[in-house]
Amino acid sequence: MAEPALITIPARKGAAAFVERGQRIRLINTHGQQVVDTWAFSRADPSEFMSMEHSRVQMGTIFPRKGNTLVTNRRRAILTIVDDTSGGIHDTLLAACDRYRYELLGCKEYHDNCTDNLAAALDALGMGKQATPAPLNMFMNIPVAPDGAVSFEPPVSTPGSHAVFRAEMDLVIAFSACPQDLTPVNGRNQKPTEAHFQILG
Repeated sequence: MAEPALITIPARKGAAAFVERGQRIRLINTHGQQVVDTWAFSRADPSEFMSMEHSRVQMGTIFPRKGNTLVTNRRRAILTIVDDTSGGIHDTLLAACDRYRYELLGCKEYHDNCTDNLAAALDALGMGKQATPAPLNMFMNIPVAPDGAVSFEPPVSTPGSHAVFRAEMDLVIAFSACPQDLTPVNGRNQKPTEAHFQILG
C-alpha cells in the first residue's frame, strides 16, 4: 500500500484538509523546533469547533498527552491523541498570534500570523470566514510556575517526531506553522520552519 501523501505546512503559513471520522492525522515536527497551531471544526457545522477551555475540563489537565480526547464547544469528542513521540509538551493556554500581538512586540509592518493563516487555509477549502478559536499549540513549551507565571521556552521535540490524532467526527483539520520569530517558542534561533502532516486511512 502506498504511503499517504505528505502535506506541507509551509514555514510561517497554514494548511487545512477534510478528515472523515475514524481517520488519523499524523502531524510531523519535521525539523524538531516548530510550533504548530492546530484547530478542528465540525464538517457538518463549523460553528462547532475544538475548544481548549472545554477540553481542559474534559481532560483534567492543561497539558494534553497520549490518550487524551479533546472536545468541542458543545462538549463532544472531536480529536483523540493516539500516539506522540514528541515528548508530549503541548500548550492549551495561549491564543493564536495575530497582527495585534506583533504590533505589541514592536512590528511596524505586516507580520505573518496564525490567525490570518487559519483564515487563508479555511478559505482555500471554500469554507469562508470562521471564528478563530484558541488553538491547540502542538509542540509549544509554555511552563507554568507554582505561582501561575508562564514562560516561553523552545520545544522539546526532535526532528521527525510526531503526534497522531484520531478524528472522532467528520471534521476539518487546520494547522499553522507559527511565524513567531520574536520569542524563542520556535527554538533559540527563533527561525520558523515548515512542518508536515498526513491523513491516514
